[in-house]
Amino acid sequence: MSAENSKINGHRVEEDPKDIQIPVPWGYVSGKWWGPKEIQPILALHGRQDNAGSFDTLMPLLMPNDVSVLCLDMPGHGLSSHYPKGYSYYVYWDGVTLLRRIIKYFKWTKIKLLGHSLGGAISFLYAATYPDEVEFVISLDIASPCVRNITKIASMTGSNIDRYLKYENLTLDSMPCYEREEMIDIVFDAYENSVTRESAEILMKRGMQPAMERGKYYFSRDARLKVALLGMISMDLALAYAANIKCAYLNIRAIPGMTFEEPENYTKILDVIKLGAKKFEYHEVEGTHHVHLNNPERISGIISNFIKG
Repeated sequence: MSAENSKINGHRVEEDPKDIQIPVPWGYVSGKWWGPKEIQPILALHGRQDNAGSFDTLMPLLMPNDVSVLCLDMPGHGLSSHYPKGYSYYVYWDGVTLLRRIIKYFKWTKIKLLGHSLGGAISFLYAATYPDEVEFVISLDIASPCVRNITKIASMTGSNIDRYLKYENLTLDSMPCYEREEMIDIVFDAYENSVTRESAEILMKRGMQPAMERGKYYFSRDARLKVALLGMISMDLALAYAANIKCAYLNIRAIPGMTFEEPENYTKILDVIKLGAKKFEYHEVEGTHHVHLNNPERISGIISNFIKG
């Protein structure tokens, strides 16, 4: 890397991956394309309420292998367009449809997927939905869409719909806004030690925008994304999807990582994937749910070896 490149969390970071915008019916999806543009890229999907910057420290560690990766801002996240009023976010299913749109747009075949958290869950669903069209999946600290207690989902459906409509009616001038350092503090605290302060600053490069008031900023992500309970799947459905996965599959789990409501489901899903996958790898690394951002050197070698294989 050149001397002009900077360091984040002690890691050298390429400052100018190509920023792109992909047209979609409601606007555009933004992304950061790392590595050679003449190579069909691995598609990288971030976690819920994160953005493409989630991979900023990991990508430079993969680039020496001539890897090409397109990191996307999912709809309503980062610099991508929000859904219009009247439309709902069902992030798992929306993600599968979005991937299909993008793949059709570029006319790609036999794709490769890398996903963290929500992005890993979407990659799981896509690989199961189009099992003959995925070469591999790399999933970071998640196995499938989170399966919640069905009684809890039923009891909270109404309040979640009401919250969604409340957020939908927020106008730009009524959005909470903060000074830059205050916003970083809010993000750092909200992630409950999953990200370092430096990592929070990385995410906010695409996660904050100037407000109308001078010196103030607001979160660029759609507030409606705070409603996460809608569109969940049951365990039996998750297992049925897992049985459809044929591609090579790598799962990297952070320890302690993310806290799951029913942690035993993680292993149950992997056990089913293992039966049908062309190749299966599972690794545990020490770190938080955002280990790929805080400590990318702990997983970069695992990923590189898997890609080479």
